[in-house]
Amino acid sequence: MIQLPRDFTIRMQDMLGEAYPAFLRSYEEERVQALRVNALKGSREDFLNKVPFADLRAVPWEADGFYYRANADFSPGKHPFHEAGVYYIQEPSAMAPAAYLEAQPGECVLDLCAAPGGKTTQIASCMNNQGLLVCNEIHPARAKILSENVERMGIRNALVTNETPQRLAEVLGAYFDRILVDAPCSGEGMFRKNAEACSEWSAENVQLCADRQDEILDCAADMLRPGGRLVYATCTFAPAENEGSIARFLDRHCDYEILEVHRYEGMAAGYSSRQRPELERTIRLFPHLVCGEGHYLAVLQKQGEVPPGYRAFPANGLQKGISVREAKEFLQFQQETLNTDLTADAQDSLLKFGDQLYQMPQMMPSIKGLRVLRAGLHLGAIKKKRFEPSHALALALRPKDAKRSMELAQDGQARAYLGGMTLNHSGEKGWYLMTVQGYSIGWGKLAGQIMKNHYPKGLRKM
Repeated sequence: MIQLPRDFTIRMQDMLGEAYPAFLRSYEEERVQALRVNALKGSREDFLNKVPFADLRAVPWEADGFYYRANADFSPGKHPFHEAGVYYIQEPSAMAPAAYLEAQPGECVLDLCAAPGGKTTQIASCMNNQGLLVCNEIHPARAKILSENVERMGIRNALVTNETPQRLAEVLGAYFDRILVDAPCSGEGMFRKNAEACSEWSAENVQLCADRQDEILDCAADMLRPGGRLVYATCTFAPAENEGSIARFLDRHCDYEILEVHRYEGMAAGYSSRQRPELERTIRLFPHLVCGEGHYLAVLQKQGEVPPGYRAFPANGLQKGISVREAKEFLQFQQETLNTDLTADAQDSLLKFGDQLYQMPQMMPSIKGLRVLRAGLHLGAIKKKRFEPSHALALALRPKDAKRSMELAQDGQARAYLGGMTLNHSGEKGWYLMTVQGYSIGWGKLAGQIMKNHYPKGLRKM
């Protein structure tokens, strides 16, 4: 049995009343596990046809989310599909905030506190690589993990930054159609998942988190266009960090309102007050009422509207790229290796950092003065007048996009490839897109009858 902090249990008993014993019993139950199919890689139907042996059932609030039970036939974290970015292993309650954001293709969207990347990759799946997704994380090590997950999931339209919310607001201004603030919090909702969080809990930390959330929300408010949607979320039960944060935000920003949204079965209403009855429109997820951990979310809208076809302009302007004619090595690689023209829609969408080449997302703001980990899709490197494709490019492509591909047998070949081994293969020499059951997983280069392994050394599974 998890040893819950005494002051926490006293407060929860006061909050829940007669429901408190059921809440307490939830800590004795086995926590549920879930994954979310990556629509950028293929449809949920295609995925389900390829894992018929898995015991999957739908997560109500996320169309591509599934509860699962790991077994000898299907352990998602160890399956080659995981390395191919076919799905993201994600706590089911944590899927709710991005689902309520309702991001659309072609929009400018910000995930302000994005690491490790579950909600970012969920938003990207909705956007279908169209528009701009800025995903930010203030802590450098966590920002690196965020960038790695963006790469694994084959996302092309993400700008990954490592900045403070204040700095982003200063540089970008009111540029976004939708913003997700998955705020750093005291983590009370994760006690069942992470027992160590219990020992780190304190009432003082709850207040510190609430103060920090006020600052982050104010920055988000400055970056949302009129009529835009802001979703605020935490994984805590603390009223000071949930309804309290929203109430204080509304006191400071009278141009925002809480939207009335659909609540799925088991989702509870937020706690309202005489001063703020509209807080009842916010949503609480309790582990004794839903199959998932504790979460809170509020959906807000900024007053005002913009004309059809309106496009905001970032405070520091748009990033200027280079012409595709200045990357002749890449153009030659593309002609020899791909069936698709990645630059067809934007001839000046390339960005060069030393010998590294990126394709910028649409409407990418100027990155001057920003700490950037990923400026769109990393295409590869130009070395000694030749182009070497990146792992990110392989994961962003589908087999039909490549002129040559090699399907790896899942039982042994795929694991050998992920371990860095060379493989025997006959065919035309050159770059091959390596695939597992039709999902791209990396590059190989055929010379003679030997497929040289270009799976990144830092990712290899020995």
